Amino acid sequence: MSGPITRQKGPSKAGGPSFIVVGKVRRPHGLHGEMVVELHTDFPERLCPKRVVYIGNKHVKMIISSQRPHFEGMLLGFNEITSPEAAGRFRNQTISISSSDLYNLPPGRYYFHQLQGLEAKDEDGNLLGTVTEILETGANDVYVVKDITGREILLPATPEVVKSVNLENKTMVVHIIPGLLE
Repeated sequence: MSGPITRQKGPSKAGGPSFIVVGKVRRPHGLHGEMVVELHTDFPERLCPKRVVYIGNKHVKMIISSQRPHFEGMLLGFNEITSPEAAGRFRNQTISISSSDLYNLPPGRYYFHQLQGLEAKDEDGNLLGTVTEILETGANDVYVVKDITGREILLPATPEVVKSVNLENKTMVVHIIPGLLE
């Protein structure tokens, strides 16, 4: 994956999110309650049997009973779901893990929720705005930075542009390349 971030989406709250989205249920599959899951994580191995996950906005606790690759993502079975009708209730709902189950990342790698809300500054310390969103593109991710007027700046998540990230100070220092602010 290019850029200094790791896919792992989650709503940012004071003190960090309590649940982190790792996938989305697309549809039931087969007769035994399996579900086709679209992955939103760089760590699909975490979705293994006996693992606890939470489905939907109400965070319904489920235990994974089976897991196997599928051309659209992954097929997951759950102890609590044994029919396609029961699986259908969860169509298009998110699958989350507890934030306490996040993997430690190597230096220079960040989760989406850690970057959202950071103040982006140029190398001279001038405030450009706040990181409000991260767009996943084919080549590299793009940080959407919104300034105080509401204007959006699109910053490529590349080492040439993103010079440093300081989570403690909630800042990101960026190098402004020609044409970036026009």
